[in-house]
Amino acid sequence: ASSDPNLQNIPIRTDIGRDIRRAFIAPPGSVLVSADYSQIELRLLAHLSRDPALIEAFHRGEDIHTTVAAQIHGVTPSDVSRSQRDGAKMVNFGIVYGITPFGLARRLKIGEKDAAAIIDGYKRRFAGISTFLEECIAQARRFGYVETMLKRRRPIHDIDDPNPQRRALGERVAINSVVQGSAADLIKVAMVDLFHRFRGGPVKMLLQIHDELLLEAPAEEAARAGAVVRQAMVGAYPLDPALAVDVGVGDTWL
Repeated sequence: ASSDPNLQNIPIRTDIGRDIRRAFIAPPGSVLVSADYSQIELRLLAHLSRDPALIEAFHRGEDIHTTVAAQIHGVTPSDVSRSQRDGAKMVNFGIVYGITPFGLARRLKIGEKDAAAIIDGYKRRFAGISTFLEECIAQARRFGYVETMLKRRRPIHDIDDPNPQRRALGERVAINSVVQGSAADLIKVAMVDLFHRFRGGPVKMLLQIHDELLLEAPAEEAARAGAVVRQAMVGAYPLDPALAVDVGVGDTWL
């Protein structure tokens, strides 16, 4: 964690966020190397749920949001509209947070009934995911905790709360803790590996932001450093579908 500034909360999708990132500059002769897990939560969801449709989409290298939209709406990928893809993308990223029809409707600016139909279609088409989410909640009820892939435990205190809102929150936390907690475990495994690989050398690990690692390297070492980081991050766990990492190099954080 960091504060003054909180480096984990600097946005990338806004003009001001990009301007702020441009202000972080590597020293003369050095560059910044950024390595970012690609859709790690969705890959973990596919791995943990063993849902065949989602796994197959990753194996084929398809645009995952378009594929999901096509499945939900019963059309070919080439016929998926921009709004259908946006809806599928929102459900893909929201499913591990327990997205509700109300929440989806608000984000997509559509009716709650339409949002409910998208979520219901998702759960029908990707039944393995629905089963996995129910299993997370069942484990929390049975044991009072859930576990990440690497067996780190988180107590779920509200899972049997008589208040429906608190109970629903407990259910969302149970699901989120398994998926996001596993993602957090894997990047830590990679960081420990990289600490040993780079110790005593010119490459420095500066920062971890969610699914991204930021390093500083001499310009002539950047390509090698990027390859080593990708290898460590992909090799953190033998996932199916496999982990994927995007690497970028530049003089500034942007």
